[in-house]
Amino acid sequence: MHKVLFVCTGNICRSPTAQGVFQHLVDEGSLSDAVCVDSVATHHFHVGEAPDARAQAAARKRGYDLSSHVARQIRMDDFRDADLILAMDWENLSALQQQCPKIYQHKLMLLMRFSNEFEEATVPDPYYGGPEGFNKVLDYIEDACQGVLELVRKRALQYQAA
Repeated sequence: MHKVLFVCTGNICRSPTAQGVFQHLVDEGSLSDAVCVDSVATHHFHVGEAPDARAQAAARKRGYDLSSHVARQIRMDDFRDADLILAMDWENLSALQQQCPKIYQHKLMLLMRFSNEFEEATVPDPYYGGPEGFNKVLDYIEDACQGVLELVRKRALQYQAA
């Protein structure tokens, strides 16, 4: 099982959106038996909360359901268990680097590294803006998740062949 973990500050906007988008792609690609998808926060601000209503509405309009998600903060076992740990921005990547044991540092990356269409390095935080920010986040995440899917599909096929 290949585990992909998406990370943002509070786990109520960007990372659950990425989790929902990527889970949809995994399901469509018939990879559910080979790929596990999750998301977490670097900070405890919203632990136990559902995703932001604006994130849920934007996702729902594009066919993604985030309603079952409950925010949680990253734990030490996440660093061990995940194969890819994808941060939404530099601040979250830095926070992860400070918390992550050195042996697992190679798993930490920015999600937008996998983007094919956009040149932005990070996914902007839409929390303090209007609904258009959540749509922009979805554009970025949908694109980058396609790139992540390509990598994960290759790795899953390698594991099956071995």
